Amino acid sequence: MDFAASLSLVAPEILLSTAGLVLLLVAAWAGDGASRAISIASVAVLAACAFMVAPALCSGAMGPDTVAFSGQFRADAFASFAKLLIYAAGGAALIVAPAFFERVHAMRAEYPVLILFAVLGMGLMVSASDLLTLYIGLELNSLAAYVLAAFLRDDERSAEAGLKYFVLGALASGILLFGMSLTYGFTGTTSFEGIRAALSGTISMGALFGAIFMLAGLSFKIAAVPFHMWTPDVYEGAPTPVTTFFATAPKVAAVALSMRVTLDAFGGQVAAWQQIVIFAALASVIVGALGAIGQTNIKRLLAYSSINNVGFILIGLAAATPQGASAMLVYLAIYIAMSVGGFVAVLMLKDADGAPVEGIAEIAGLSRHRKVLAACLAMVMFSLAGIPPLFGFWGKFVVFQAAVQAGLVPLAAIGIAASVIGAFYYLKVVKVMYFDEPANVAVGKSDWAHQALLAIAALFISPLGYLLTRWLGALADKAAAALFLAA
Repeated sequence: MDFAASLSLVAPEILLSTAGLVLLLVAAWAGDGASRAISIASVAVLAACAFMVAPALCSGAMGPDTVAFSGQFRADAFASFAKLLIYAAGGAALIVAPAFFERVHAMRAEYPVLILFAVLGMGLMVSASDLLTLYIGLELNSLAAYVLAAFLRDDERSAEAGLKYFVLGALASGILLFGMSLTYGFTGTTSFEGIRAALSGTISMGALFGAIFMLAGLSFKIAAVPFHMWTPDVYEGAPTPVTTFFATAPKVAAVALSMRVTLDAFGGQVAAWQQIVIFAALASVIVGALGAIGQTNIKRLLAYSSINNVGFILIGLAAATPQGASAMLVYLAIYIAMSVGGFVAVLMLKDADGAPVEGIAEIAGLSRHRKVLAACLAMVMFSLAGIPPLFGFWGKFVVFQAAVQAGLVPLAAIGIAASVIGAFYYLKVVKVMYFDEPANVAVGKSDWAHQALLAIAALFISPLGYLLTRWLGALADKAAAALFLAA
């Protein structure tokens, strides 16, 4: 493929890079007073990128025509599916930010620019078909994320979250790099296709350790047990719009990258990594469910919920089949809507002075004076718990179905049992809102942008979401087919 064709395949990344640099100059010249305008422009850029990648997904793009720069980059239907979710999550993080930061006089023009560069890194991650592209995308995303976590410089919790994220993120990057070096050393190539070909026979001990270290590094990025320790502290300490971003877009990118590495690069050695994924899935489901039970801060509760949901997503990866990959993508799409809805609802919990309300006890009796907000938050909690007829049930159903079809019946059974246990802490939040005596703390008014986003998320996860199952499933099947063709 010639250079011009390669450039056309990376057009969304070129647009993000150019827009990020231009808006960075605008931020430097115009100052923080232009932050809203820069945010609006950033949302427009993400929408344009979404229109650019959508045709590849709808057409089920795959094969040699999707490969750019001599196998470094792959712009197939799988990458397009993940990018659409990333762009949607990034746009949501931009829309909810101004109302939050302006209250504390901390809305700065670099926030939307950091989001754009983080999204650019994630786009490279999901399209990576070489270890070098993988690492460049991962670090571009991580460097922006470290700054975002500590965005409130005068807030001790935010500074602590940024420091913890940076230190543990650097450790995870080191582990990942070590695994990549071992993989390169024992296969002689950094290309996913070349690694798969080199490991077509019996896998050597060195290559096996390379795969294990790479999976360990990626497990940190998706907050899977036992590399989840940063998640509750960072989710609680980071500004809530940033937490909304962390819980959605990077999660999609890291899961998609994990799928690329395991099903493409190490796709010929499923037995070598399947047991590791099964352990991570079960441990994440159980630790996420049990860890959330005693939480009193709703952001920490949602952090453990994200760990729990990653476990369910990994059940689809453990199946190592096209059906499992498709189920993971369906679950991710539904999870993005649930997470955005949950964190937007948290953003709308404010006291009379506009200060954030994060204690679960402080939302007691919320249904008495904020009926619509309480109802939407209850829908999010029921959907996260996988209780029908809300759409979150469908995500769990397709993942368990894929596991059963792959012969992993015990894994599916344990996952279902843990899902029932996990429902306890979701129902606890609903019980506090509807049955406890009113605390009359969360009485502040909400921004219209938050109300609109919460309404869209609630509509998507409502029973009306089942109208999208055939369409969403078809797109996920196309994306999964592209991934397995690449493999």
